[in-house]
Amino acid sequence: MRMSNLYDSSAPKKSANLSVNSELLAHAKQLGINLSAVLEQSLAQKVKELKAQSWLEENKNAIAKYNQDVEEYGVFSDGMRSF
Repeated sequence: MRMSNLYDSSAPKKSANLSVNSELLAHAKQLGINLSAVLEQSLAQKVKELKAQSWLEENKNAIAKYNQDVEEYGVFSDGMRSF
């Protein structure tokens, strides 16, 4: 899943109160880091990871069954492949 499909990037922004280590925040400000952009990118990545983990967990039985069937019966194209 691409991050651009993960959420609507044109959705309106919403304010959020956060607690951040004061020294880290000072360094970030000194370096001109856009905190909102960094948070949004990191949050999107974390959401993507957790959604992928959740999908795998929800589908693990079906995946195991599919793999078992492939092991036992092969795949439909086995007779067609030349490699």
